[in-house]
Amino acid sequence: MNFSFKAMWQNKCPRCRKGDIFIKPLDILNPLDMPKECAVCSQPTEPEPGFYYGAMFLSYGITSLILLPTTLFLLFYVKLSLTLTFMIMGMMMVMMFLKLLRGSRSLYFHLVVRYDENFEQHKNK
Repeated sequence: MNFSFKAMWQNKCPRCRKGDIFIKPLDILNPLDMPKECAVCSQPTEPEPGFYYGAMFLSYGITSLILLPTTLFLLFYVKLSLTLTFMIMGMMMVMMFLKLLRGSRSLYFHLVVRYDENFEQHKNK
């Protein structure tokens, strides 16, 4: 498996690792706008209808892995009140929302589509 965390984090195409998979600049009203295909290698960004349904589960898991230990640490080790802890968690979620939203899609896309060093040869056929 030739997975690149750097390409996934930067929202690059998993096939060529050069093209962007999200439309830039970020539109707050439409944060998940994606072109139909990669501008560099022509990899479709939505290989099938409902493709990114699995990204929702990744997002849930990642968010749980971040928030649950942090919440438990603040409640039981730092001994903050429940209200203050939830306010801190709410602020964390607001700050992380867009990166988690796009990041989970990018991660799912990278887990399914493999890197192809010779994408230019396949593109011309």
